[in-house]
Amino acid sequence: MALTPVELAAARLAAAFAEGRPVAPVRDLLGTQDVDAAYAVQQELTRSRVDSGAVVVGRKIGLTSPAVQRQLGVDQPDFGVLFADMDVSAEAEVPSNRLLQPKAEAEIAFVLKEDLADGDLDPAQVRAAVDYAVAALEIVDSRIADWDISLTDTVADNASSGLFVLAERRLTLDEFEPRETVMRLYADDVLVSEGNGAACLGAPLNALAWLARTARDLGDPLRAGQVVLSGALGPMVPAPPGTRIRAEISSLGEVTAAFSEKRDA
Repeated sequence: MALTPVELAAARLAAAFAEGRPVAPVRDLLGTQDVDAAYAVQQELTRSRVDSGAVVVGRKIGLTSPAVQRQLGVDQPDFGVLFADMDVSAEAEVPSNRLLQPKAEAEIAFVLKEDLADGDLDPAQVRAAVDYAVAALEIVDSRIADWDISLTDTVADNASSGLFVLAERRLTLDEFEPRETVMRLYADDVLVSEGNGAACLGAPLNALAWLARTARDLGDPLRAGQVVLSGALGPMVPAPPGTRIRAEISSLGEVTAAFSEKRDA
């Protein structure tokens, strides 16, 4: 029996992940507008990873910043799955040999204390569900060669997820307002990206509410204890081997990542 377009796209991206090499876009199989099919690919790849022992620890929201949307030529957010082995916060260096075409974004990460599965999922409910927030770096990556992506390409490719780093300083939402944060991101001590909370769908909590509704509609709601990377506060920047990335996010403080010199696996 012939494979479906969703199965073919999943197989192409799985091969890129396993072999450590970028592949052609999957929009030749999915088109550029069929977001449901793209999420079906993402879900198939997620099931495969979970069946192999991977543990889901949260979600990431992508394409929330107008600047990033312009960079990638898309016009709406997306989301992907965070696995435990993507968290490299405790490592001395970000392992560059696990990445293909990495870029870095500064974000706010929310950790939930309540499920977001029932109710209106309005701003008040979403705010109340947050346990605390930390400064974060998302290391985005693409299995699509040369970052030649449409919306369906990035959604299918787990929203171009790579790795992530969380800072240690924790603040509750009584202690700071995410929308009012100001971000500066440095590569090797050179300022390369700036932004603020309003750049993230108007406010990072707006992004969290969007994700809560979207995830529930897709049958896999957000759960207590999960981490949510709420989306970029400014343009993403290249993060090749040997780069040191540092972000300052207002009262949340600093988060840093030193990328290792790449070695062949």
